[in-house]
Amino acid sequence: MTKMLLSFFSAMLLTALIGYFLVKLLRRIKAGQSIREDGPVWHKSKAGTPTMGGLMFIAAIAVVCLTVGLPDMLLGEFGHVIVLCFALVFAAIGFLDDFQKLKKKQNMGLSALQKFLLQLAAAVVLVLLLRYTGHLSPELYVPFFGVTWQLNDVVYLAFAAFVIVGTVNAVNITDGVDGLVTGVSLPVAICYAAVTFVWGARYAALNVFASALAGGLAGFLIYNFHPAKVFMGDTGSLFLGGTVCAMAFAINMPLLLLPLGIVYIVETLSDIIQVIYFKATHGKRLFKMAPLHHHFEMCGWSEYKIFTVFSLVSAAFAVLSFFDAAGRFLF
Repeated sequence: MTKMLLSFFSAMLLTALIGYFLVKLLRRIKAGQSIREDGPVWHKSKAGTPTMGGLMFIAAIAVVCLTVGLPDMLLGEFGHVIVLCFALVFAAIGFLDDFQKLKKKQNMGLSALQKFLLQLAAAVVLVLLLRYTGHLSPELYVPFFGVTWQLNDVVYLAFAAFVIVGTVNAVNITDGVDGLVTGVSLPVAICYAAVTFVWGARYAALNVFASALAGGLAGFLIYNFHPAKVFMGDTGSLFLGGTVCAMAFAINMPLLLLPLGIVYIVETLSDIIQVIYFKATHGKRLFKMAPLHHHFEMCGWSEYKIFTVFSLVSAAFAVLSFFDAAGRFLF
């Protein structure tokens, strides 16, 4: 418990401290966000808000993992380091995307193909590393049903790559309203921290990472809550997506992402359904705007209300996910 609380509060305070200087730096170098032309018109007032703010919680989480998690590394446990490195790879992809956007002064960075290939390569490497280090088996546990499917390695690898790339991009899509993806992801991180805590010493290193993730997001909300002083950018959202799915695979429960990541899934489905419906009906729209948070904005919901409702939904499903995951080995 001491190590979990130390990881959480250290990451939270360090994020807040780094953020104090980072926001000023981003403003000084004019690292402002370009706003989508097809987004809500009132979002145009946010143009110029500093982006790449995710660097503050990325740095804090990395520091906590390598310090608080040092005793675990000395004992030969590197699960948290693998998850961190994987997330950092996705952060690097996001950084390249953000850098291209700033360079071009528009909301277009890397091409879709470039991002897909980079993410796919990272996904394959993660799965192979987790498999090699014994954190992962090709057994697929189905939440709430208590059954396990045995897959061969090739099928599992293909499944894992699909889930990882899909999850990372789903988290990225959710990042469209002040504080939204931060508020939605905080219960997810707390769930991972709680599960790895109750599972015991074998998962102590992963608990350090999950607790640091929760603390980092809590610290980031100081700057990202409406009205946002800074956006996390693709640097932060891709890192966050990487952590969400990497933790699911590290605890060998990737299908837990179905209930735990319900908000990400619904947001992505709303985007896909909108596109399909638009093409099938030759120009009609099912939602006023996609993804779903923009639909509610167009319906008159404030950003604060969207943040609150979506975060509470995420918290409710995080509680359900915790009891299922914890009960897998305890009850």
